[in-house]
This record gives sequence, C-alpha cells and structure tokens, in this order.
Amino acid sequence: MAPIKIGLLGYGFSTKCFHLPFILPNPDFEVYAFLQRKEPPKDKSNVEAGVHCTIDYPNSKHYRTIDEFCADPEIELVSVCTAVGAHVEHAEKALLAGKHVVVEKPFTTTSAEADHLIEVAKKSGKVLTVFQNRRYDSDFLTLKHLFNQKAFGEVTEFQNHYDSDNPEWARWTDMGRSPGGGMLFGLGTHSIDQTLLLFGKPKSVTGFVRALRKEGRGSATDDTFTVILQYDGEQKELICTVKTTVISPLPMERMPKFLIRGTTGAFVKTGEDPQVDHHFAGMKADDAKFGLEPESYYGYLSTTGDSALGESKRVVQSERGSYMDYYRDVAKAIRDKGEVVVKPEESRMGLRVIELARESAEKGVTVPWSEK
Repeated sequence: MAPIKIGLLGYGFSTKCFHLPFILPNPDFEVYAFLQRKEPPKDKSNVEAGVHCTIDYPNSKHYRTIDEFCADPEIELVSVCTAVGAHVEHAEKALLAGKHVVVEKPFTTTSAEADHLIEVAKKSGKVLTVFQNRRYDSDFLTLKHLFNQKAFGEVTEFQNHYDSDNPEWARWTDMGRSPGGGMLFGLGTHSIDQTLLLFGKPKSVTGFVRALRKEGRGSATDDTFTVILQYDGEQKELICTVKTTVISPLPMERMPKFLIRGTTGAFVKTGEDPQVDHHFAGMKADDAKFGLEPESYYGYLSTTGDSALGESKRVVQSERGSYMDYYRDVAKAIRDKGEVVVKPEESRMGLRVIELARESAEKGVTVPWSEK
C-alpha cells in the first residue's frame, strides 16, 4: 500500500522534535511537503541543519503560504504545528481542502473554537485528531495497564504531576494572559487529558494558578497550577489532583509523577518518560531501547487479596513509551476509516477543564461542570 503523503505546517521546535522523529521511521508515511514562511537560503553550502526545510528535506515540497500548501492535491494528511493562535485557521483550511488533520496541542485556545473545528471535520468527512502524545508515555501506559486490569478496585484518589525545575522553555517574559499561554495550556493539556481518559467528565473543577519563577512574579501567565476534579455517581468518592510546578529542585528519579489509591491497591510512580531525552541524545525512535525507562523510575505497586491481581507488593517495570504508535494509530484510522484513538471531543473536554479552572482561580470558588 502506498504511504500516506503528509504535509507539516511550520518548521519549528514542535515539528522537528515531536513529529518528524516519529513519522520518518514509519513506512505508513511519506514526508511530502512543508509550510515554512521563511525564504529558502540562496547559498545552501554553509546552512546549518534545522534552519530550513529545503536544506534538511530537499526532496519534499516547500510552500510559503497556507493557501498554496492546501491547494496541493497530493497532500493527504496535515500536521498543524504552527502557533496555537493559528490552529483554527490552518486546521479549518486543511479540512475544507479535503485533508485529514492532526493538530498539535493545545488543540485550540477555547472550547468554542474546538466545537467549530469538530463541526467542520464532521461536514468534511475527514479525520481530525489532536497530538495528545503523552497518552503514549511509558509511565502513563504502565498506569493505564494496571488500571484496566482492575488492580485498584474503586479508585478514591489520583494525583497526576508534570513538574520541571526552572526549565529554559518556561522562561517567558509576557506578564499578561495570552490566549493559549501558560502552563495550564502547556503541560496541563497533557496531564488533564490523561486524567480525563481514565475517569471521564468531572462534576466540578477547582483551580489554583501561580507564577513562581523569580522573573515571573506578578505575571498573569501561570507557570504553576493545581486543578482538583471532583466526581459524582459511582465515582462520588473520587478526587483527582492535577499539578504542575516549574520550581521543583529534585533529581528526576525522585520527581513525583503518579499516585493512585483505591480500595484494593495503590501505585506510586516517579520520573518522566525518556523519549524526548533519547531523541536529543541521538537515539532513533525505532531503536529497541528507545522509550525504555531506567529502573530508578519504575513504580511501586501494592495490592490486597481482593484486587483483581491478587495480593502483591512489588516494583513494576515500566512499559516502553512510543510516540510512533500515535502516528501508527492515525494511519490506521485513515486507511480503515475507523475512529481515531485521540478523539477531538476528548481534547475539547480538556480545554473546558482549563477554562473552568481559570474561572475557579479568578473567583476563588469551586465551579460546577458546564459545557459552555
């Protein structure tokens, strides 16, 4: 079967770090075209790698406007890796041009914008999905496996941390609140998505946002947050806490990741999925060791005799993380005309949680769930 011709919008960090390394080894795809507004260098002899797509991918098409890009009938799938404020315009144009579309997270800046794109996709009959690649992290795959095995009985508490210690990429200077800006839309888009995938829509949201970096004090752009989700019905005893801080002076093997407790078991996990580190170390995504966590990151499982897994107290080897599987699943949805794994409605729900968390933080109250 001929590979799916993919075009990538943007040639920045997201494209080069999170998409291309996991598309290129996949025989289901051909990297066919790029949208990069920058003019190609006239003298290509001394241009560094990563500066321009025409240098790194000379056999791929290069377009400088979205209209020219979308007019190419050979492009079957578009990955939207442009700035979040352009996601709606670019994804909509690609869908209306008859392309399948992957949108980088955050999906959009508002849930209303997400609703609009979902409606456009339904009318076009094309696949629309969101790059929630952290569903394919080693730590989350391990947790989800235990969860699906009913290791914990009735889950009563879940903590999902995505922390970092003063990272370079979080040192923004914007003191206002830009659409789609801040850690809630950044790392929170991942950890909220993971939490909703396990437990679904909450009954209420409580949010706390802060700016803890020394140079960011007084900023309205959050670099640290806590979101508390409460549930009802059969999950009325469940409380989920989703947290990120950029001030966490701990070694990675001690950095909190997951804590889940239930009536028959508990699991605690530290560390972070290693795929990005492996990529920067020069390892290829199809290497047998790519995505394997070090033993110091492994989680600890404790279950009672009433657990579906029986009584146990043991270290659990982490599953291999694989962002390549995200694009494998997209290819399968396109070819088999089935459902995508990451449904846009799910990413829309995560955006709504962020909106309600911001409302809660501003008002200082717990906010009940509402769709709009």
